Amino acid sequence: MWDSFWDFIWYTVVIFAFVAYLIVLWHIIADLFRDKGASGWVKAIWVIFLVILPYITAIVYLLAKGRGMAERQREAYSEAKQASDQYIKSVAGSTPAQQISDAKSLLDSGAITQQEFDALKAKALG
Repeated sequence: MWDSFWDFIWYTVVIFAFVAYLIVLWHIIADLFRDKGASGWVKAIWVIFLVILPYITAIVYLLAKGRGMAERQREAYSEAKQASDQYIKSVAGSTPAQQISDAKSLLDSGAITQQEFDALKAKALG
């Protein structure tokens, strides 16, 4: 398969370039779908050119939309972090102060007795 060391080196460079292109292509296509400002036709044209002239189109896209690409990715990470934080807060439960406050409002409304309130308070604190 490889007649010389240089054939192996060339093969390695070609494989590296192909894998690098696939990674860049993945990021570009994800950014195209994330871009709410571009119309469907513009997105389709970018994809067609990515198939016809892959490396040139990828370089042009990165030069033309690189800053917006970074901003959209930062926004997506921020939204994901906020959703994650909100989920963690929702499943983490309430603080002892919140539990006592809820029990106090139940006591004031007459839904529980003083003994039940004391039990809930002890459970929240202990």
